[in-house]
Amino acid sequence: MLRLGTVVLGVEDLHRAAAFWQGALGYVPRDGELRPGQRFAVLVPPEGGPGLALGVSETPVQEHPRVHVDLYAADAADQVAEAERLVTLGARHVDWDRYPEDADFVVLADTEGNRFCIIDTSR
Repeated sequence: MLRLGTVVLGVEDLHRAAAFWQGALGYVPRDGELRPGQRFAVLVPPEGGPGLALGVSETPVQEHPRVHVDLYAADAADQVAEAERLVTLGARHVDWDRYPEDADFVVLADTEGNRFCIIDTSR
């Protein structure tokens, strides 16, 4: 049986993206410190579980990506607090044109423009 290993995001600046996602999730580089000129890295949770891989890409960010990362918040207050925390790390709110009425998610972009959602799991 297969299992999920990593989610891979294309990035322009590997070190900037790694710093953001390490701060956002508390993940650490699987293979130790990032080196100058490095073009691919895998970040993993210290307690184990699926990782987040970052690879330098020449492909532009998609306005409406087919694949994205969902981050789970315990409730609406946690969702707001986490969105604010991630903005201080360099994320930005995305003016998402596909919000349904009464959405349980907010869309942000990381330092590289990759879209991700914070989900209010209490709903």
